[in-house]
Amino acid sequence: MPAPLPVPHARPRPRRRLPAAALFSVLALAAGALPAGAAPIGAAASVPVPPHNPYAGPDGTATMHGDTGSSDTTPLAGPGAGALSSKRTALASACPTVLVGSDGLPVVLCTPIFGQVPTVHLLDPATGASLTSLELTKGSLLGGVYAYLDHEDRLVVVDGSRSLLRVGHRREASGAWRLSVDRRLSLAAAVPDGDAVTGLSPDWQGRVWFATGGGTVGLADDRTGQVASLRLPAGERVANSISTAPEGTAVTSTHATYLLTADDGVPRTVWRQAYDRGRARKPGLLSWGSGSTPTFLGPSSGTEWVAIVDNADTTVRLKVYRTADGKEVCSSPVLVASGGPGSENSPVGAGTSIYVAGTYGYPYPALPDGAGPSDPSSADFAGGLTRVDVRPDGTGCTVVWDNALRSAAVPKLSTATNTLHTVVRDPLIPGTKGTSLLDPYRYVQIDPATGRVVRSHQVGIGSLYDTLQMAGTVAPDGAYLQGTVTGVLRITAS
Repeated sequence: MPAPLPVPHARPRPRRRLPAAALFSVLALAAGALPAGAAPIGAAASVPVPPHNPYAGPDGTATMHGDTGSSDTTPLAGPGAGALSSKRTALASACPTVLVGSDGLPVVLCTPIFGQVPTVHLLDPATGASLTSLELTKGSLLGGVYAYLDHEDRLVVVDGSRSLLRVGHRREASGAWRLSVDRRLSLAAAVPDGDAVTGLSPDWQGRVWFATGGGTVGLADDRTGQVASLRLPAGERVANSISTAPEGTAVTSTHATYLLTADDGVPRTVWRQAYDRGRARKPGLLSWGSGSTPTFLGPSSGTEWVAIVDNADTTVRLKVYRTADGKEVCSSPVLVASGGPGSENSPVGAGTSIYVAGTYGYPYPALPDGAGPSDPSSADFAGGLTRVDVRPDGTGCTVVWDNALRSAAVPKLSTATNTLHTVVRDPLIPGTKGTSLLDPYRYVQIDPATGRVVRSHQVGIGSLYDTLQMAGTVAPDGAYLQGTVTGVLRITAS
């Protein structure tokens, strides 16, 4: 789940699987350098990830969380050897959704600081400059944040008019680029007036699942015009995105996690698992409940399990459920070393390993309507990053490492190089946990075997560079694209 936006107040593609550096891994494991199943940093990690959705764009770049299973993994390597450098594209907007199509062109969904009208930008892949833009109908704070690229590189999004849009881009004879709405379907019959879609994802039949802040979960087919929906129990809201896999659609509300299917075109609940939502919203979270977009992962197909982080009062727990029936696989405390009991981010999931980044105390400039007061009213930004491994037979899980790293973005795991990528927010005064408008920000690469930073580069100082817990994306050319409160960072290696 990204931070809220700041305000002043059919071409199926096979899933790419990269071979492991087998000999190196075996030698390192024998020497005790790596936990079981871990690949050395810089080597390909041959781990199962969710299968490619034939109605989504390229794996790793089609959704905010990489794929429709929300694994937050990518088959792309990211910045390679050489000196790191960064460049900021100033768009005067918060840009939580940075995607890249099969043509290599970044498509970015932003909300300007002034006016707050959601705007789609098409970027130059070489420079990061905006080639053209298109304004959408304004909606709620989180409405329109989540979007994805379909198999024709069109941005699929629901705007403030409660319409499902497919926004395409093309180059005209003059050489100029143009964005346009290629298809539109009203969801007004399913989305009540005053409500807004917070998350959407395609299923394996090409239909689009969506969930609203008010607790409606629906299914739309913009090829036939059919829309069907169901209401979650009274009082349950959906404040994060949703995830799809061949087995069904995972939705985490402010009270429970669901798996839904729609064999006959009508959504139905397969299972529901309630979690500990605590006594109130916490500082650094945007709703009272789990901050997770549910993550599909598993040791074989990459979708045997669904993972979230709860909102228990003193120590939050990673909850892993069996996709088939909702049975709990394990429940493990996380973010203990940081002392920050809360995460607004989707867990990273690859094979049997899960990485949880903490957001407790993160200073968001605005909150969604209905977020309610936090308890306590404020706190220092604690951060924290924890790796948990699930036993392959699904009989429990173990914390591999737990640290106090202050990730200011949703981490991404490259399976090409076995590297975690993120941006960290350092305190202005070293050794403290406070935040200020003058905090420095660093792009870092992390060894997933140990949780240690192995490479870093300062991208900027001050609030212009605030990454607001938004997700980064590895582009095909190796650049790391990271949304900020004012535009997009492009981090590259010479």
